[in-house]
Amino acid sequence: MTDSGPKFKTFKLLKLILSGVLVTVSLLFAIASIRTLSLDVNVGLQLARWEKTNNISLVVSQQQREELLDNFKEAIRIPTVSFSKDESNTTALREFDRFLRKAFPTVFSSDLVRHELVANYSHLFWVRGSQPDLVPYLLLAHIDVVPASESDGWDAPPFSAEEIDGFIYGRGTIDDKGSLVVSGTKGAMNIVRVLKQRGVRLLFVLDEGLAVLDGVISGLEGPAALIGLSEKGWATVKLSVFMAPGHSSMPPSETSIGILAAAVKRLEDNPMPRLFGHGPEKGTFEHLAHKFGLPMKFIMSNLWLFAPLLGRVLERKPETNAFVRTTTAVTMFNAGVKVNIMPSLAEAYVNLRIHSAQSLQEVLDLVQSTVGDQRVKVELIDGFDPLPVSSMDDKSFGFQIIKKTVLEMFPTVTVAPGICIGNTDSRHFKDLTDDIYRFAPVWFKPGDAQRFHGINERISKKNYEELLVFYFSLIQNCDILKLPEPHSTIHEL
Repeated sequence: MTDSGPKFKTFKLLKLILSGVLVTVSLLFAIASIRTLSLDVNVGLQLARWEKTNNISLVVSQQQREELLDNFKEAIRIPTVSFSKDESNTTALREFDRFLRKAFPTVFSSDLVRHELVANYSHLFWVRGSQPDLVPYLLLAHIDVVPASESDGWDAPPFSAEEIDGFIYGRGTIDDKGSLVVSGTKGAMNIVRVLKQRGVRLLFVLDEGLAVLDGVISGLEGPAALIGLSEKGWATVKLSVFMAPGHSSMPPSETSIGILAAAVKRLEDNPMPRLFGHGPEKGTFEHLAHKFGLPMKFIMSNLWLFAPLLGRVLERKPETNAFVRTTTAVTMFNAGVKVNIMPSLAEAYVNLRIHSAQSLQEVLDLVQSTVGDQRVKVELIDGFDPLPVSSMDDKSFGFQIIKKTVLEMFPTVTVAPGICIGNTDSRHFKDLTDDIYRFAPVWFKPGDAQRFHGINERISKKNYEELLVFYFSLIQNCDILKLPEPHSTIHEL
């Protein structure tokens, strides 16, 4: 009896623990199942009663369509190339200024529009509303493009605007010749300076960034329009090792190259921490969840439970690993001047794209600790924190107006928030507004993302016309005093 007593108590305790575990698992499964079946965050304001529904439809005649396309092609043919941060084709920029004035004479002459040339090449347009006390919004884009050469393998010369199978080919067709603002450090920052001097606050800013993805996300039913709420941060770090030079016939046990190579290897072998679910990427997957089949629908509807698991899956591919963590890329390695001389200096440059849940300083501290060698000098060349995350709730004017405009044009598209893993010029406006959105209704099919800054950049004639309709409708949709009371779609579980 004395032996069976403790055994019985132990068995009873294990049974109790097991029962508790089963109850907990059952409860979690029930919550997750309810959320999976009920979570559809894409209905929202479609059910609401909007203040204004009598928008003017944009009817484009065949003659107007041809004129618009001719203007667009002429814009592509002007090589407004930015070769570096400080070097641009200013001759082409002046030519583009003349083109704008010729192509859109009404904009430059209308009493409704106030035009201002900023820093020689940038254009700032003000359209004064009937209630000037309301906070204005800003539509932002750029006309400068990255370099391109036909010898890289283009199917058509990159500044020809040649038509092939209904597509217009050329540098700037996607990025970003539908614009009126030359941006970057010479354009956007100068415009910000002007607006700051005037005490301007902006309701929201809409810039390029994300797009409509059609068949790009494996397993997703139908296309998805991703509206960028933020951008990853940036850091360029230089690693350097100094040692006394010498002859290769009498090498030391460790060389500057070897020490630096070991430091670089430690950075590559020890990636930044996994942070999936702690930034805007969580909202992306939750908004898209209802368009997936099982089991992905179940997992993505319940990131409160499965974020660590999904993060481990996503980190396996470079294109999705960028959503999981701060990425580390060694982009330059320089050392040595002669084959028989031990180099005194070895340098490497590392580019890091910083996750929204980290700061620039946190990343620098991690780089220093991972390198872990006082002989390796770690130096920040330039960098900035991740951009603030813009609002996207039912009271977010900019996000809901953009979403409404997308759904009016493309009713079958799923709209979701997103994160830009690259950077846009809109980041310069963060002191003027709380909400910056990065989106244009450019359609990307599998393989099209590689055309961005790559070869064979192109846009279909149909998609270019859709861009015009989108901005035409967006401006009209913004012409309301406030958003309607929404039909809530966020499941409290």
